[in-house]
Amino acid sequence: MLAVMCAVLAPAAHAADEPAIAGAAPAARAWSFGITAYPTAVRGGEDYTSVIAVADHDALHLEARYNYESVGARSAYAGWTFKGGDVFTWQATPIVGGAWGTTQSFVAGVEASLAWRTLDLYVEAEHVPTSSQGDAYLYAWSEVGWRPVEWLRVGIVGQRTRAYGNDRTIQRGPFAQVTVGAFSIGVYGFNPGGDDQVITGMIGVKF
Repeated sequence: MLAVMCAVLAPAAHAADEPAIAGAAPAARAWSFGITAYPTAVRGGEDYTSVIAVADHDALHLEARYNYESVGARSAYAGWTFKGGDVFTWQATPIVGGAWGTTQSFVAGVEASLAWRTLDLYVEAEHVPTSSQGDAYLYAWSEVGWRPVEWLRVGIVGQRTRAYGNDRTIQRGPFAQVTVGAFSIGVYGFNPGGDDQVITGMIGVKF
């Protein structure tokens, strides 16, 4: 599963620019970090937890994942963030890296977001050319969110994953997130009420 998942989601926010000093080179921005856990309960299957850790410095984005491409898989990535916009703001981070463990492959992907007022769209996808699980595969996680107040985000989430067995190619359902300071918690409900229902929690912190 993806768990930016928003989470996860989007890359951690960059620190504010330091004021320039006359006759001196501009100070470098500080690193920022984030870690998010996604405990997942699979109806009729094995529960597991995915973890995503990120580090950002200016446009440089580093990321490590556990139980993401599949249960028992580890992966690491590096990417570069592009962003812009005024009324509509956007951000895109192409990433490249590799997975090992239960999935073994070179991996390329992208994390992207678009926002307008209180609405936003987040997409995270990666292509695995080869793996121990079989043929090439596309993993994807997407969210359409709305913030009625600053600390609350609700919306619809969809994913395509091989982290657990499921007859549906794409799972979907509602989600809700609450953010207080540097901490975020949330819940995602895939295939609600079905025999293949999946409930994923989200607990994250940025620093």
